[in-house]
Amino acid sequence: MAEFIIANMAPLMFGALVLFLLFGYPVAFALAANGIVFGLIGIELGLLTPALFQALPERIFGIMANDTLLAIPFFTFMGLILERSGMAEDLLDTIGQLFGPMRGGLAFAVIFVGALLAATTGVVAASVISMGLISLPIMLRYGYDKRLASGVIAASGTLAQIIPPSLVLIIMADQLGRSVGDMYEGAMVPGLVLTGLYVGYVALIAIFKPSAAPALPPEARTLRGAKLFLRVITTLVPPLVLIFLVLGTIFLGIATPTEGGAMGAAGALILALARGRISFKLLKQAMETTGKLSSFVVFILVGSTVFGLVFRGVNGDLWVEHLLLGLPGGQVGFLIVVNILVFVLAFFLDFFELSFIIVPLLAPVADKLGIDLVWFGVLLAVNMQTSFMHPPFGFALFYLRSVAPSSVKTTDIYWGAIPFVCIQILMVAIIIIFPDIVSYGDPAEKARMEHQGDVDLGSLMQEGEGVKAPTEDSAADLLKNLQSENK
Repeated sequence: MAEFIIANMAPLMFGALVLFLLFGYPVAFALAANGIVFGLIGIELGLLTPALFQALPERIFGIMANDTLLAIPFFTFMGLILERSGMAEDLLDTIGQLFGPMRGGLAFAVIFVGALLAATTGVVAASVISMGLISLPIMLRYGYDKRLASGVIAASGTLAQIIPPSLVLIIMADQLGRSVGDMYEGAMVPGLVLTGLYVGYVALIAIFKPSAAPALPPEARTLRGAKLFLRVITTLVPPLVLIFLVLGTIFLGIATPTEGGAMGAAGALILALARGRISFKLLKQAMETTGKLSSFVVFILVGSTVFGLVFRGVNGDLWVEHLLLGLPGGQVGFLIVVNILVFVLAFFLDFFELSFIIVPLLAPVADKLGIDLVWFGVLLAVNMQTSFMHPPFGFALFYLRSVAPSSVKTTDIYWGAIPFVCIQILMVAIIIIFPDIVSYGDPAEKARMEHQGDVDLGSLMQEGEGVKAPTEDSAADLLKNLQSENK
């Protein structure tokens, strides 16, 4: 029995983690408990040495000292302040008036506002709840199909997952050891293409099934001419300035993502103050929610560090590499299997959990196969976006259900989400077929330096903020050295 456990420690450890998660245990504690329990079992069986756990304090302190993770509370706080300052309401009203004369105009407005909110808030919950409260009753009032209306709102809210300053891209950059700025730049075009695919789907519905997406009646279009133009200018300019303040400075190399997040949080406070919406209650709610989300991320990261340290100590990384490198088809076979795996796991896990559990196991294999890790991270981020839309556990669907009127059934929300999940899967295929859609940095300069051999491409990709992933390889090497000395 002991020989069997020693020979299969890695698959047993991974299987135990899956079992704990299926039972509904909190992810952070399931990860940490599995790491500690299997670490103790390994020590008892002589597979590991107690010195392995001496690396834990240093690694946990490294998480707390990670400057990259500071961007998470900054962007979360920025999004919450903007959402509560009424920006979403003003944008939806203005763009709805602008597109009102068109069939499907309200749906187009929701998609464009979802993209703008994604580029300013980066928080899916804030986008879905705001648009669900404001636009869903209006769309239903003017005869929109319930499934189309709910699907458009849920899908548009999830654009905050892929359009910078997305929180998942920060986590992905940290786990892959790449610059957050590179991840943001690489994800920008796929995010805009995905927005275009949503618009195209609504346009087809408006053409072939006009009763599902009617135009606004003339009496509902209260703004026309100069008044509408003035409203568009005054409503769109502030968020566009904020987008440049945050993303423009990052892309131009003026600020790191953490500094951009700090400027964005300050800009959100200024916008809220200018609207007269700032209050102590608003600040308290935003800070409490930001603190909870940031603590949630840090706890999962600590748990994944404990799990990853022991998993690598029992050669779990080699077990995963052996499984994935042996797949037929090389890079393409690996990408197909990995994306199917992530898509299935997204039924049960959200993007934070997938980023901390799955990505550290897949990244070394992708690197050995010669896959660019920034491109790989963007691909996985688009795939993980489906975790918000999967019936029956998609969080975006839950957010929408919490604010939708009783006339909209849960089945309407689920059926409305399915076409947009298919569009997200199509986007994954587009990125694989046309990899150049994910571009970052200066391609000509990178190609020249790689050709000359002056600079390693991997080092070049880590320039900018210089993020380094919390890897456990050094701890595993330390363990193997200690074991060889004992022998």
